[in-house]
Amino acid sequence: MSSTSAAGAVVAGLRRPLAPAVAAGLSERFAERYVTSAAVREHHGRDESAFDVTPPDAVVYALTTDEVAFVLALANRHGVPVIAYGAGSSLEGHLLAVQGGICLDLSRMNNILEVDAAEGIAVVEAGVTRKQLNERLRQEGVFFSVDPGADATIGGMVATRASGTNAVRYGTMRDNVLSLTAVTASGEIIRTGTRARKSSAGYDLTHLLIGSEGTLAIVTEAVVKLRPVPEASSVAVAHFPDVDAAVRTASEIIQFGLPIARCELLDEMTVMAVNRHSKLSLLERPMLLMEFHGSETSVAEQATAAEEIAKQNGGEDFRWTQLPEERTKLWSARHNAYFATMQLRPGCRVFSTDACVPISKLAQCIAETRADLSGSGLTATVLGHVGDGNFHVSLVIDPTSQCEWALAETFNERLVHRAIAMGGTCTGEHGVGLHKKRFLEAEHGKPAVDVMRALKRTLDPNNILNPGKIFD
Repeated sequence: MSSTSAAGAVVAGLRRPLAPAVAAGLSERFAERYVTSAAVREHHGRDESAFDVTPPDAVVYALTTDEVAFVLALANRHGVPVIAYGAGSSLEGHLLAVQGGICLDLSRMNNILEVDAAEGIAVVEAGVTRKQLNERLRQEGVFFSVDPGADATIGGMVATRASGTNAVRYGTMRDNVLSLTAVTASGEIIRTGTRARKSSAGYDLTHLLIGSEGTLAIVTEAVVKLRPVPEASSVAVAHFPDVDAAVRTASEIIQFGLPIARCELLDEMTVMAVNRHSKLSLLERPMLLMEFHGSETSVAEQATAAEEIAKQNGGEDFRWTQLPEERTKLWSARHNAYFATMQLRPGCRVFSTDACVPISKLAQCIAETRADLSGSGLTATVLGHVGDGNFHVSLVIDPTSQCEWALAETFNERLVHRAIAMGGTCTGEHGVGLHKKRFLEAEHGKPAVDVMRALKRTLDPNNILNPGKIFD
């Protein structure tokens, strides 16, 4: 069983000892890339979640798929847990070594193996980051569209079924991966899917692994889709009298059929935090940050139509720009909103959660959530990818206050059940990890969760792959 204390600590079953035979085998094979120093283990035992540091017993830096297979085969024989590690940017405790074991760091597997702009694909190792990939694609006329904000690795983005700001137009990782190379718990190397855009051949193992959070296999390579760089891009900003008006505007833009690329909500607290952190002077009122892609003419038409919808909902100070430096400045500020929120209370930690509901329920869900927040006494920001019904609440918590931790947990539980009752999900993009697993049955029902457990037992009978996550 697992539980979270009021101070962010976590227990998920007994730690399993690192068998001497495993330690000896890893030391012999990897030499200086097998590390047991406290500093390195602690670094690999934390992510961006509010959980306490939970280090592994050892860290192995892999360079090839064959090396990953060696580690898993050895660990499986001795029942030693293995947790894959990319950039450490996850938000729900995905990579914490709650049962000890080996952290398998894939960040040095960062080769871009192939780019075929004409075919619209790239073949990358798991440690390639999204920024690294897009920098390589800069001269090719294409880009990788999935943008979760953090400079996550492709392997980590596959594991959590990442999405982010571009998902409303270009889809999530589920829509942007054609095939995978992965290693099973027993050390077998498998390849799922092909480069073809569709297939009816056999079970869809690619999409089974996307979102499995390293509990079914460890992904080492991916064939991802690339998108043509649009002829023109523009960013628009509009401020609103309240959050409800901003959310209504976003919903109406989607219902109107505008092919918007990004549509982000920042509530007044988020705008204030972003202004301080990024040295901006935005009006500290609820705001929509929108981006349009297409031809010069279509981008102008989209911005004009969005402005009309915004004005009908009380939107003011509507401004849009096509200048690359202005676009970059605004999106950089949005992507740094997490760190801006953290600075609202220096010395505190961010307890971050997300939910996703149907667009028709979004305004109601956010209104009820904000009313809940105002009665809780907690400091928090609300922002989200409102174009696809996903929003985030970042609570700034004093790590020494058991009362604040308890309030945050209680608020999160109410938020999750509110979203599920509206036909939504406990997490739109953060993933389950440690923190959301207790909500799976409420969302999917026990029979569906039992099927998931059966898949886990079949593919990982010794429960070595990221144990304690998604299920106990």
